Amino acid sequence: MVHLDYRDSRPIYTQITDGFKEQISTGVLQSGDKLPSVRELAAELAINPNTIQRSYRTLEVDGWISTVPGKGCFVCSCDCQERERQHWYRTFDDSTTALMALGVTRECLVHRIEKGGNEYA
Repeated sequence: MVHLDYRDSRPIYTQITDGFKEQISTGVLQSGDKLPSVRELAAELAINPNTIQRSYRTLEVDGWISTVPGKGCFVCSCDCQERERQHWYRTFDDSTTALMALGVTRECLVHRIEKGGNEYA
């Protein structure tokens, strides 16, 4: 199951989300597998159910799981690699939009991409 590290700077819901993504990507959780209910996992981890719900909602929006009302949350059958790629494209788009709003030029962004992002602009 998902393990939490309270020394980790990431929010708890992000740790849960990332934990499930890793389990799905590595095949620990397979397509069609049922995730623990919100209440079960909240009790097991001794955290607020709203935190679990937020994580599940994020996983669903990102296409990792689907919710069947009255039945629970299930791992989607989508290609994990493609799902991860789409996640990073959305993150990239959000980041470039924010950087451009801060005045970073398109040319500067292209330069960083060509350099592999290893050089500060």
